[in-house]
Amino acid sequence: MVRVETPISLIAKRWTPSTKVVKRAALSAVLMSVFIIVTGGAVRLTGSGLGCDTWPKCTDDSLFATPEQGLHGAIEFGNRMLTYVLSAAVGWAIIAISAAKPRRRKLVRLAWLQFWIVLGNAVLGGITVWAGLNPWTVAGHFLLANVLLAVAVITWVRVGEGDGPPRPRAPLPVRRLTWAIVATTVVLIVLGTSVTGSGKHAGDSSDVPRMPWDWSAAAHVHAISAWVVCALAIAMWLALRMVDAPADTRARARDLLLVLLAQGAIGYVQYFSDVPELLVGFHMFGSAILWIAVIRLVLSMRERGDDAPATLPGPSAERPEATAATAV
Repeated sequence: MVRVETPISLIAKRWTPSTKVVKRAALSAVLMSVFIIVTGGAVRLTGSGLGCDTWPKCTDDSLFATPEQGLHGAIEFGNRMLTYVLSAAVGWAIIAISAAKPRRRKLVRLAWLQFWIVLGNAVLGGITVWAGLNPWTVAGHFLLANVLLAVAVITWVRVGEGDGPPRPRAPLPVRRLTWAIVATTVVLIVLGTSVTGSGKHAGDSSDVPRMPWDWSAAAHVHAISAWVVCALAIAMWLALRMVDAPADTRARARDLLLVLLAQGAIGYVQYFSDVPELLVGFHMFGSAILWIAVIRLVLSMRERGDDAPATLPGPSAERPEATAATAV
């Protein structure tokens, strides 16, 4: 049976990137995932969500934005073009990870998963335009972007690890507390979409439907969930100090706490200042940074070595007893 070579496999035959190059490629996907979340928010906050009134074209007659569509059309079309930049970053990560030696199948799968999420979210974005910025599809579009960010961060961290079984770096109750932080953060982000979905920033100047509840009440529930996450983060910071966890794990808990405090401050200021567009944009950026901080905290709770111990210089085959002692 003749094996068909793909462009990626041909590249892998001729090029072996260093770990630094692979990690930078994976980081580029993380950065673009954050950037696309922020620019997607900018489209909505400038009222440009229907600047291109159809999909995949910008208008029924043009693939590109036209002068008649003005600034809103240019902003929406520009954000669509950024999807290709995001795809390029993810593609670069796929190529670099696939070309690394030895081949790490799990890492390659994580890289390809990013591609399929980007593709799926592009389609969901098109459905959102067809639905006239229905708040439920807008929320789904944002949440799927956060799924992409999670996978991109996991891929980036895993590049610097081995493929051996995970070894815990903190006691079980502390690790369970980490997963409680993940669960409550997911709830926090979902509740955030209920605030924007019922608030005044509908994404277009036309009569866009809103979620069927009071915006102020949704904001209060969102704030309560934020306080829960903050309380858990404080408990985590204290617990890691009590169990003398590794310094980098304690640093991840500290980072999370600082991001939460900054994000909470922005949230309260925007609420009491009638949610100005600029502060909402900063809050969306903070949401992405918060999600990254949570994922990095989870991943710092374990470490992975190589599948097999490295070959160490030492006794030759003539002295097996010495080799056995070294292995122990």
